[in-house]
Amino acid sequence: MTGVVSEAAGDPAALLVGFARRLRAAGAEVSGERMRAFLRATEALRPWARTDVYWAGRLTLCGGPDDVARYDREFAAWFGAGERAVPRPPVPAPPRLRPVLRNAAVPTGRPGVPDERAPRLPASAASTDVLRHRDVAELSAAEREQVRRLLAALALRGPVRRTARRRPARRGETDPRRTVRAMLRNGGEPVRLRHRMRAERPRRVVLLVDVSGSMAPYADALLRFAHASARGGHTEVFTVGTRLTRVTRAMAHRDPDAAMAAMARAVPDWRGGTRLGELLKEFLDRWGRRGTARGAVVVLLSDGWERGDPEPLAEGMRRLHRLAHRVIWANPLKARPGYAPLAAGMAAALPSVDAFVEGHSLAALERLAAVVRGGRPPEGTPREGADDA
Repeated sequence: MTGVVSEAAGDPAALLVGFARRLRAAGAEVSGERMRAFLRATEALRPWARTDVYWAGRLTLCGGPDDVARYDREFAAWFGAGERAVPRPPVPAPPRLRPVLRNAAVPTGRPGVPDERAPRLPASAASTDVLRHRDVAELSAAEREQVRRLLAALALRGPVRRTARRRPARRGETDPRRTVRAMLRNGGEPVRLRHRMRAERPRRVVLLVDVSGSMAPYADALLRFAHASARGGHTEVFTVGTRLTRVTRAMAHRDPDAAMAAMARAVPDWRGGTRLGELLKEFLDRWGRRGTARGAVVVLLSDGWERGDPEPLAEGMRRLHRLAHRVIWANPLKARPGYAPLAAGMAAALPSVDAFVEGHSLAALERLAAVVRGGRPPEGTPREGADDA
């Protein structure tokens, strides 16, 4: 077992998540949904049995035949290569209550046969789903580290929009230029009509992350969520507190910890006060006119506390709503029992918000990503949607 695996062995599900991340780095299309399916599959089978882990990963993490050889190579390198033969699919085991890891078998083609040479795997991901719904402000240091690993697997993409450009298509409007060129290549004889349609591209996503003192328990998780979002491109990230800071370039680091370190060096107002109204006006004056927010999905991740007069924030939100395709506000406090948006800043901003969602847990951030992609907002949001910009 490699040194990386040995370090992760004490953290539940860390070895499984680490393997999925390694496979993605090797070129496989391992999305967050595939990773969750992998964890659920190992829990439903026998996470202590090496054969079951092998087939759970192969059936959930491989997107096609080209990924099989890559998967076998990375599996052997990550868990420690035993026999090189590809095992036969195991017979499904009966459901078990809380699986406990034991020494597992090297894949031999005979499911369930123990092998003392096999390395020990960590505890199953039975607690992962519970952890996904926990408030990140209440997690222990070990649980925070596990949530960080899961956040690194998230992906955030905006909804697609139709552009002015056309692309070849089997159906759609007739493409006269391509049709004429085909006729000329055919000596002027009639040919099948060529068609075209408007191309599509993802909308830009703009994240405004509150790093003031009141958001300190959530800032790390929200910024790591922003880092995972920025990996896909078409995403701009700003921090707001007492200053407005663009940290998109700092988020370009592939490693989350390196990105967080670069962001910490770039942000001068970490855990300071809050001037949402003034900073939103600055964002609109400086970046909105450049087109950063025009037609984009703008997400504000903040508790809505405003030190100054709330009227500038209300005016800025109205301007932002007219400029952006959609405005989403994620508030970590929304999940608390009895919460009502009565803070002056939150109450002033809410009429111009298209979707008001929670932002306190990993599951809440996953739902936020779905809303950004165009999913239906949760019940109780102030508006059902926004008009196209």
